[in-house]
Amino acid sequence: MGIALTGQAMENTSPTDPAAAFDRDPTDGIIATSRAPGSFRYYDIVMAAFVAILLLSNLIGAAKLSTVAGYTFGAGILFFPVSYVIGDVLTEVYGYAKARRVIWTGFGALTFMAFMSFVVVAMPPADSWAGQAAYEEVFGSTWRIVLASITAFWAGEFVNSFVMAKMKVLTKGRMLWSRTIGSTFVGQGVDSLIFYPIAFLGIWTTQDVLTVIVTNWALKVAWEAVLTPVTYVVVNKLKAAEGVDLFDLDTDFSPFARSAKAG
Repeated sequence: MGIALTGQAMENTSPTDPAAAFDRDPTDGIIATSRAPGSFRYYDIVMAAFVAILLLSNLIGAAKLSTVAGYTFGAGILFFPVSYVIGDVLTEVYGYAKARRVIWTGFGALTFMAFMSFVVVAMPPADSWAGQAAYEEVFGSTWRIVLASITAFWAGEFVNSFVMAKMKVLTKGRMLWSRTIGSTFVGQGVDSLIFYPIAFLGIWTTQDVLTVIVTNWALKVAWEAVLTPVTYVVVNKLKAAEGVDLFDLDTDFSPFARSAKAG
């Protein structure tokens, strides 16, 4: 199966493909190309993992504050950064166009989750059920937080993927660590700058909002740096399995584009 896919990848690569110049080892079975094959072996699994972690970290982790060693933080921050790694893996291995599809899938899933939460929380409880107050405490969110979360995710992930793809071309596929950390620095900066003002400005003091923006931004970037060795392992294994190393040389980077390439 892997050999067949590599053959398919070879059909999508020609001597005129400018990405061929980025192929550092023509004997490793991984072809540098700007033309994605028609199918991938593990793309659907990576997409499912991304969406699952995205939903669970927002549904379960976001509702609880924890204090460890004197530091208080949202419990979701322990697991949500894994979605950053998967987001980087998607763009690095499968290209911006495939990552775009996953981002929209995650956006749709988040929107439906928010809608379902509003409907279920608003439904009148049975007289025999005493859990409504606890249910509202865990699953009830204000419209500002929901709007902030969905908007920040959408903007932050697209910026992250765009920076990742552009840096890959600029670095000619080298120094993976620079683009995973660099894209997170920019993408999660956008995420934090959108989320906290929309959700809490006017509720918290301006100073508190700014402090949380900077603190959470720094924590997210630090998590990405810590998880860089894991990213290297996953990226290398997936590239070997898929047989291609994609470069976004002529990709249409509009979030609303339907095709993988411009024109």
